[in-house]
Amino acid sequence: MAQIYDTIIIGGGPAGLSAGLYAARSRMNTLIIERAKYGGQATTTDELENYPGSIEECTGTTLSKRMKKQAEDFGTKFTKDEIVEVNLEGDVKVVKGKKETYEAKTIIIATGANPKLSGFKNETELRGKGISYCATCDADFFTDLDVAVIGGGDSAITEAIYLTKFAEKVTVVHRRDALRAAKSLQEKAFANPKIDFIWNSTVEEAVGDEILEKLILKNKLTGETSELKVDGCFVFVGYDPISSLFEGKLDMEKDYIITDEDMQTNVAGVFAAGDVRKKSLRQVITAAADGAIAATIAERYLEEHK
Repeated sequence: MAQIYDTIIIGGGPAGLSAGLYAARSRMNTLIIERAKYGGQATTTDELENYPGSIEECTGTTLSKRMKKQAEDFGTKFTKDEIVEVNLEGDVKVVKGKKETYEAKTIIIATGANPKLSGFKNETELRGKGISYCATCDADFFTDLDVAVIGGGDSAITEAIYLTKFAEKVTVVHRRDALRAAKSLQEKAFANPKIDFIWNSTVEEAVGDEILEKLILKNKLTGETSELKVDGCFVFVGYDPISSLFEGKLDMEKDYIITDEDMQTNVAGVFAAGDVRKKSLRQVITAAADGAIAATIAERYLEEHK
C-alpha cells in the first residue's frame, strides 16, 4: 500500500524548504517534491544583502543549501519528480508525478514562478544567444562587453549592479521615467559609472544573426525608434506563477493562488506559500515566512482532523 505522508510540499525553493523544515521539526512525515533545482529562483541571486542575518558573501545558492540541509537534518524526505496531475479533494490528496504517484493528508504548494518574457520580436529566438533572464547564471559570458538590462524594479537594478562586475557597460532600459527599485538600490545604480539609463523606452526587437547584435528601442513619448548595440540583454520584467496544475481546483487571481493569512487555500488541507500565491512582496524572506506558516497551520489541521 502506498505511503500516506502527513504533508507533501510541491516545490523546493525557499518557501518549500522552510515548510519542510517546520513540518519535519513538528514530527510530520514530510516529502518535498522538486522538478529542477533546490532553491528555485533564489539560486539565481548572487548576493542576499537584504536577508536578515545573512553572513558575509551570502548567495542564494549557499543559503538554499543550508536550508535544505536543515530540513534534511529534521527528517524531511526529498525526491525529484515533475507533477502532472493533482486531486486535492477528500481527506487524502493525490499527487501524480511522471515517476510515481504520492499521497498525503495535506498539501503545501510552493511551485514558485518563472521569469516573464518582455514580448519583443525575436526574444525567444535569441534566448540563450545573447538574451538571458539570469545574471548570476550568465554574467561571466559578457566579460568586458556591453549589455542591456530591461526593467526598473528591485531585480533589474540588483542584477544591473551585479553585471558591472563583468560587463564593460550596462544600459538600463526602462519604460517609465523613474525606477521602481528600492531607494538604496537606486542610489547604488546612479553612483555606478558603468551604468547608463534610457528612460520612457521599450524594446521593440532584438536583432542578430544567430547571436544578439543590437536592440531596436521605441520611445513611448515621441514614438521615435533608435538602435542600441549590445552583446547581451538581460530581461527582468516580473514573473509568471507556476500554477497551471491547479486551474479550476483552487481560487486564483491572475494565475496567483489566493490564500488567507494562514496560507490556507479555499480547499481544506491545501496550502500555498511563496511566489505562487497572491501577495504584495515576493522575496526570499517572505517565501520562507510563508513556508513556516503553511507548515505550522498544516500541523494544526492534522491535529484537528485526527
